[in-house]
This record gives sequence, structure tokens and C-alpha cells, in this order.
Amino acid sequence: MSRRPELILASASPRRLALLNQVGIEPDQLLPAQIDETPAKSELPRKLADRLAHTKALTARHKAEQAGTADGALVLAADTVVAVGRRILPKAEMMEEAEGCLRLLSGRSHRVYTGVCLINPAGQVRRRVVETRVRFKRLSAKEIEAYLASAEWRGKAGGYAIQGFASSFVIRLQGSYSAIVGLPLHETVALLVGEGYPVHFHWLNSSSGPER
Repeated sequence: MSRRPELILASASPRRLALLNQVGIEPDQLLPAQIDETPAKSELPRKLADRLAHTKALTARHKAEQAGTADGALVLAADTVVAVGRRILPKAEMMEEAEGCLRLLSGRSHRVYTGVCLINPAGQVRRRVVETRVRFKRLSAKEIEAYLASAEWRGKAGGYAIQGFASSFVIRLQGSYSAIVGLPLHETVALLVGEGYPVHFHWLNSSSGPER
């Protein structure tokens, strides 16, 4: 029986790690990839999500090679971009950025693009971009003020975290919920299984399912 390949997650995001754990996957290494996420001139949101995920995966693989831990390893990376039309919203770090995002998203639809990239031990690259459509209710000034005070928006694409308080803003969601959180599980599992990673082994050896 061949040894399973190691898995390197090119992220320190607790959300992405929790999503992988949810489907029984525990990465062997966490190698956050700090890259310049500034959109190129006229770059479309889908293209940006794909490029950032690919660049993160390449950066993490290079770090693993330098550390001597890349042999036989799969490298997984993802990045999420929120957009209204062609306009790319920031990953809010300042309250003013988050407030601008919330006012723009209030009462309208937007799209969330999550790029996923997997590099196998031979250096072959597998890439996917998942698009999810979300519509927000019209937000009152009081709701925006309270959400900004929560600081839940900090570092989040589009200035909100759908798994938190902002879930109460969502009227309609078409597509992948997990992709908005940070990692589209259907596509990610399909990529890993395609490279021989035994995703379902944990399921077969689990004594019980999740509690309801």
C-alpha cells in the first residue's frame, strides 16, 4: 500500500482549515503565502481570484522546496474576490473600507469568486474558479454601524464574513456557501481525489457522523 501524499495548505486562515477539517482533511503543513494581492490594471474579478490562488500555491511550494519538505507533497491554495460587476471590492483592513463595501452591497446582488489551485508532486497545476451570487437586504444605518463595531469585517473580502453576523444580511445565495467562507469543498475534494489523496479514508474509519 502506497503512502498517502502529504498536503501543504498555503494559508493560515482558520476558516479554510476548519472547512478542510469538516470533510476529514488535516493538512500536514501550513505555509502561508504572503503575496501582493493588488489587481492588475483592468483585471477582471474571476481572473484575479485565479491568479492569486495560483501565485499563492507557487509561493508555498517554493518555500517548501527551500525547507526540503516539498518531496511528494500536494500544495493547496485558495483566494476569494468579491465584486459588483467589474468592480473589485477590497479585503477591508480599515473601517472606512468596510463601511464603503457595506453601503455598496446594501440592497443589491454581488458575486464572489473563489480560486482554488492544487500543485501535485510532479509540478502539474490544477485550477478552478467557483462563482457564487449573493444578494443582500437593504441595510439600515443602525445595522451597518453595529456590524462595523463588531470588527468581524476585518481582513474579509468585501468587508463581511458570511459565516458570522452578516449571514442575517443574505436574502439569496446561488452557488457554493463554503466558497464564500474561503474554500469550495466540492471542487477542492474533487481535485484532491483526482490526485490520489485519500479524502474518504477518514470517513470509512469514522465511528459516528456529525451531531445534529
